[in-house]
Amino acid sequence: MHNFLPISYFEGQFCPFEDAKISIATHALHYGTGAFGGLRGIPDPQNENRVLLFRLDRHCTRLSKSARLLNFDLPADKIQHVITEFVKHNSPKTSFYIRPFVYTSDLGIAPRLHNVKKDFFVYGLELGDYLSPEGVSCRVSSWYRQEDRSLPLRGKISGAYITSSLAKTEAVEAGFDEAILMNSQGKVSEASGMNIFIVRNGKLIAPGFEQDILEGITRDSVLQVAQDLGIDVIERPVDKSELLIADEVFLSGTAAKVTPVRQVENYTLSTVRPITDKIREKLSAITEGRDNQYKDWVFGIDLA
Repeated sequence: MHNFLPISYFEGQFCPFEDAKISIATHALHYGTGAFGGLRGIPDPQNENRVLLFRLDRHCTRLSKSARLLNFDLPADKIQHVITEFVKHNSPKTSFYIRPFVYTSDLGIAPRLHNVKKDFFVYGLELGDYLSPEGVSCRVSSWYRQEDRSLPLRGKISGAYITSSLAKTEAVEAGFDEAILMNSQGKVSEASGMNIFIVRNGKLIAPGFEQDILEGITRDSVLQVAQDLGIDVIERPVDKSELLIADEVFLSGTAAKVTPVRQVENYTLSTVRPITDKIREKLSAITEGRDNQYKDWVFGIDLA
């Protein structure tokens, strides 16, 4: 059962969450013509009347660009203003997740992006660990990640997540926690809703953008932090077999944060994860406002 935050932003105004409802004829519901973002917030450990959001500016910019793919002009600064006011209206007292969503809100049956009304809403919910911080088991999915030539993968387009849903359920019903999707070239792409990293011989390796991955904001943060920690970082294609013999494998995402992988298929991975642990600890310090080197990554909102 989800604990939703009491106030949402819907159709240009703030209202109770239970009053934010759309019609069954809504265009985006039928054709997946929406795009979403997702960001975490926590109460400031040093100030009970303040909330900290991680990389708010990057999240707003990405959602604005996703909206552009839907032929919708939604400036990043407007998104940021609405999210800031949304947090003030809710004054959350525990770790939470914000879901902003842009969509074709017209009522109609023709799949198109022109001459159709668009809108934007925001809601949130309390959220702790999305995946077990102790590590997850992964199945290599029989479903493949889409290609950018058939779907704009640089945005979080809602319709694209049917593949993620199929892969996730396939994995869970087979006894695993999570799915790893390959791309059409047979290389490792990403998990159902997270980017993936491997560690080999002390080097951090990640599939690059050319592997049809999402341009993850947590992924970008991991790469930057690793470089600043003196870890060698390589972006290149990753083969399935490398997952099985890697020294460490982990997933990253707004909901998942940094989650170790303890098993891929029937191969058990090491529980000694020095690089994963170092990056995870560093990101935790940053998101809690305890690291001045990255203070510009954390956006504080005063509630009182």
